[in-house]
Amino acid sequence: MENRNRLRRYAWLSIAAALVTIVLKGLAYALTGSIGLLSDAIESFVNLAGAAMALTMLTIAARPPDDEHQWGHAKAEYFASGVEGTLILGAAIAIGGAAVQRLLHPQPLQQAGIGLLVSALASLVNFGVARTLLRVGRRYESITLEADAHHLLTDVWTSVGVIAGVGAVAATGWTVLDPLVAIAVALNIVYTGLRLVRRSALGLLDTALPAAEAAVLDGILSRYRGEEPVEFHAIRTRQAAARRFVTMHVLVPGDWTVQRGHALLERIEQEIRGTLPNATVLTHLKPVEDPVSFDDQGLDR
Repeated sequence: MENRNRLRRYAWLSIAAALVTIVLKGLAYALTGSIGLLSDAIESFVNLAGAAMALTMLTIAARPPDDEHQWGHAKAEYFASGVEGTLILGAAIAIGGAAVQRLLHPQPLQQAGIGLLVSALASLVNFGVARTLLRVGRRYESITLEADAHHLLTDVWTSVGVIAGVGAVAATGWTVLDPLVAIAVALNIVYTGLRLVRRSALGLLDTALPAAEAAVLDGILSRYRGEEPVEFHAIRTRQAAARRFVTMHVLVPGDWTVQRGHALLERIEQEIRGTLPNATVLTHLKPVEDPVSFDDQGLDR
């Protein structure tokens, strides 16, 4: 819980970066009149909205379990990345519309050199913040910070493309390149937005643990099968942001005492928790000789 609270300071960092880049990119557009640089500035407003949403959802996700949310609030992080993905798609539509208008009514650029320098400075700010957010997000398994980081990195590469396009316009005088670069930016943003929305949807749908982690879990259970006369079934996993949930039925000989069976389950649960970080493990003890034990594998019996 302390780690989740600590993540909010990085959301504030993202908000600060968005405010700085809005000012810089807005200045770059004002100096040049470039629709490509305008598209870059529009995306910075999306960055600000996304960062504010991230701060809100990280605050909610850090709350402890309560009577209404007995499994905690970790899934709030998926709302942040989903909303950010949707905002990105909205920005792409706005950028595409502005680019089409500029294609129909081309205009020469002004003070391209100064404008590009200002835009490049904004990109450096975004790159530094994005790398920080990505490192922290992966360390603490925060989909919110990872989504924000990928969004900012997309913004960086978008800016690189815009700078190259505007530079080409200034060098050649081909004004049509400016809106074409903006359209390319919009298409790139659409890809990022769809990927974020998809990841959020999978999290909200209780997607199972990744294949690598499922293999680790299977390895632990396989070892116990070899060491003890036990069997496992109805094994289910899901993930909610940094939290992992594992449930299973453990079948043991019917002549075991309750104490012996309980001791085995404690060892299994402890090993799984020690191997899969932030894991909640729930087990159900059954006698292996009873045929009814094998009928109880479905989600709804």
